[in-house]
Amino acid sequence: MIAITERAAANMISKTKVPAGDYAVNPYIGCPHKCLYCYADYMRRWTNHSEKWGDFLDVKRCSKKINVSRLENKTIIFSSSTDAYNPFEKKYRITREILEQLVHANAKITILTKSDLLLRDIDLFKKMPRVQAGVSLNTLDDCVRKALEPRAASIEKRLDAVKTLHNSGIRTHIFLSPMFPGITDFKKIIQSCARFTDEFWFENLNLRGSFRPAVLRYINEKHQSLAPLYNDIYKFKNTGYWRGIKNDIAQFCQKNGIQYRDYFYHEKIRK
Repeated sequence: MIAITERAAANMISKTKVPAGDYAVNPYIGCPHKCLYCYADYMRRWTNHSEKWGDFLDVKRCSKKINVSRLENKTIIFSSSTDAYNPFEKKYRITREILEQLVHANAKITILTKSDLLLRDIDLFKKMPRVQAGVSLNTLDDCVRKALEPRAASIEKRLDAVKTLHNSGIRTHIFLSPMFPGITDFKKIIQSCARFTDEFWFENLNLRGSFRPAVLRYINEKHQSLAPLYNDIYKFKNTGYWRGIKNDIAQFCQKNGIQYRDYFYHEKIRK
């Protein structure tokens, strides 16, 4: 059961420190996908929710129009701490209302989601010459997806959405995030969808905060053979695994003409 609340917001767009953008749009507070590894749980410090992260959603309402003139040549991302296309967007349409205001903004707009609901807004994307839309995933195995992202759209739906976007003339991307050691096969993912994906992004699994025990418990219970690897990386701080993966990604993408972005340890990246 998701606790839904509507709350007034001063603005629908704010500056962000995320490397991929200048501004972020988070139409909701909270996210019902309930991903096992979600870092955004820290936001509960300021939201005064008694519910666990994933069990509440605040719908933002804002009567103030977005000042598109200040967004000239900026990059706007949907979203940094929620999914703009969570299932309740179908009812509340907050994301669509914001996109309608941004149609004529001379800005680069990047949309990332775990839902195929973004297909609803293809009509708006076609009016935005600098829009890029895509999905995040870290496996092609939907059984693994169900364990890690129990309420998000299936892998099949996500990939079909990217394919439809591509066939509609929209620039697309797939964000392999977070990459799970020993589980995420980046080569297999790229090979399965390179024909309809313009760009691939990569981010390693950072284990910190309240979700760390849950992720390690999942590994110990469902992928016992990988437990020593996770201990090596996350207990003994051995960065050799990720250095190797970064090099493998670079070599594979360069060899195969794949456009890619590396967001490993993105909190250390400076624009």
